[in-house]
Amino acid sequence: MNVLIRPGTARGTVAAPPSKSMAHRLLICAALADGESTVRGVDRSEDILATADCLAALGASLSWEGDAVRIRGCDPRKAGPAVLRCRESGSTLRFMIPLCLLSGSDMRLEGSETLLSRPLSVYEDLCREQGLTLRRESTGLLAAGRLAPGEYSVPGGISSQFITGLLFALPLLPADSRIRLIPPVESRSYLSLTLQALHDAGVMVSWTDENTLLIPENAVYRPLDTKVEGDYSNAAFFEALNCAGGNVTVTGLRPDSLQGDRVYRDFFPCLTAENAELDLADCPDLAPVLFAAAALGRGASFTGTRRLRFKESDRGAAMAQELAKFGVLLTLEENRIIVPAAPLRAPSEPLDSHNDHRIAMALSLLCTRTGGEIRGAEAVRKSFPDYWDRLRSLGIDVEKRD
Repeated sequence: MNVLIRPGTARGTVAAPPSKSMAHRLLICAALADGESTVRGVDRSEDILATADCLAALGASLSWEGDAVRIRGCDPRKAGPAVLRCRESGSTLRFMIPLCLLSGSDMRLEGSETLLSRPLSVYEDLCREQGLTLRRESTGLLAAGRLAPGEYSVPGGISSQFITGLLFALPLLPADSRIRLIPPVESRSYLSLTLQALHDAGVMVSWTDENTLLIPENAVYRPLDTKVEGDYSNAAFFEALNCAGGNVTVTGLRPDSLQGDRVYRDFFPCLTAENAELDLADCPDLAPVLFAAAALGRGASFTGTRRLRFKESDRGAAMAQELAKFGVLLTLEENRIIVPAAPLRAPSEPLDSHNDHRIAMALSLLCTRTGGEIRGAEAVRKSFPDYWDRLRSLGIDVEKRD
């Protein structure tokens, strides 16, 4: 699907969508609980549906009632051989692998070619050390063997998703475990979200120092009755419309949220000044929207961008390719991306989402200023299925073209 966006000024109030990060975590905790849980405010995005499918494959029972999910938990230590279909969700894949290593059964994890090409070195090294199987095959991954409790040393600068995956599984083992994070530790806020979800489910993981987590043995996950909080990551795209001259208010966001991406509210004002320099190491998912906002403003230099090449697309390269169509030429370095101050021009050719939801939404911001057509606009289904309708509700002329 393509979308054609005509220039316009966004005005109005819009509710933040539910947090995808918290929805993943709450659904997993509920699926590991002894009893029935209800998680409300769940958006049926492709990534969340992938996690729901995988939890069902492990033995949980899930039923949908509007935006609420009722979950009867399972014990992954007793799971038989199963196929877990992760679609294109990196979070799902990395959260599920340790759970697949609890039963000793052969577990197959499938997904898109792009997903299966993403780094898994932390788990590959761990499995090699413990004599477990994690093998890439033509149709996905084979995980087999039983995870052991103990001491885990995990690089803190690759992805917090590996640490979160271990945090879900290790409490179910028969002895205490420790995870020692090897500095530098990035995306620490995502670990805070994981600990919040675990604590809500009665699993009391704790920090013994700033880089060591203590995980209790034989923990019992308790059922949840909860609602997913609003998502700062996707709300950022609506508030960025104000950088394009709009007047948009976003509701439904917790001011005390642990989401690291709430930092966009501090970052956007910085982009009105010359020579702004912002560090994205702890909020890499904000990169596309911040690049777009910088292009709408006075440019900026962004550090901590190394991991952008391992997302749904190589986000630095993708944004450089698409912003060039607006006359904005990015400079890409190893761990820095520079967005220059340059006048925007209307693109003379279609823009490309690179099958990346955050690229598609970031490009839409620029199109509200210049107009433009975005190919592969259906990519937003990954995290925000009704994004284009929400954008239209703010007065932007969005035409969907099949």
